[in-house]
Amino acid sequence: MADEIVRERRGHVLVLTINRPEARNAINRATALALEAALDEAETDDEVWVVVLTGAGDKAFSAGMDLKAFAAGEVPFTDHGFGGITNRFFTKPIIAAANGAALAGGFEIMISCDLVVAADHAKFGIPEASRGLIAGGGGLIRLAKRVPITVAYEMALTADPIDATRAYELGIVNRVVPGDQVLDTAIALAERIAANAPLAVRTSKRVMHDSVELTEVAAWEVNNEAFAMIGRSADALEGAIAFAEKRPPAWTGQ
Repeated sequence: MADEIVRERRGHVLVLTINRPEARNAINRATALALEAALDEAETDDEVWVVVLTGAGDKAFSAGMDLKAFAAGEVPFTDHGFGGITNRFFTKPIIAAANGAALAGGFEIMISCDLVVAADHAKFGIPEASRGLIAGGGGLIRLAKRVPITVAYEMALTADPIDATRAYELGIVNRVVPGDQVLDTAIALAERIAANAPLAVRTSKRVMHDSVELTEVAAWEVNNEAFAMIGRSADALEGAIAFAEKRPPAWTGQ
């Protein structure tokens, strides 16, 4: 398989780059399989605590489905959804470094991530209706949960994009920075997360994910089970000892 996805390790942070700048990082079958494989490996690598996903170049995070490849019969969906990512729960934090436009499937990949750092020139949207399609990679599901439903309707039904400032106002992205600072900002955010206990971080993500649509009573059950598990962990003991000894903790993820 060619280098559709470039991998780079920065301590406990893994940077994955969609590497098709000549096609605005559009997703073909090979890229979907490569991203799926990279995430599968990161999931089981105990030394990877946070993942940053970005696109090559400064034009696009991803333009979505490679329509030329699709017209030739390629389907860029896997068992984990579009691009190998949109229909999976990735246990570790994943940050999108949106270095440029994220449209259609590219937008769906972006909002499959937990946090987003966006370039100030980036555009975002789900324009599928203008092509006779729908946002079938989870965009219609996730967008309606992240923004007011009236905004989600407008974006989906008009097919019009929004700019980075508007995306920040709506809470779709966490940071908006100049384009040449996107990746460094995303990595700094990842390193800030990686400074914390990895088991506690992953468990916090799981509790929020699992409880967001539950009743408060059911959500407390999820919360209490997780809290009991974390309280018995080696990292919880290490955190207390390190605090008492006034030193940085040495996390093991156990």
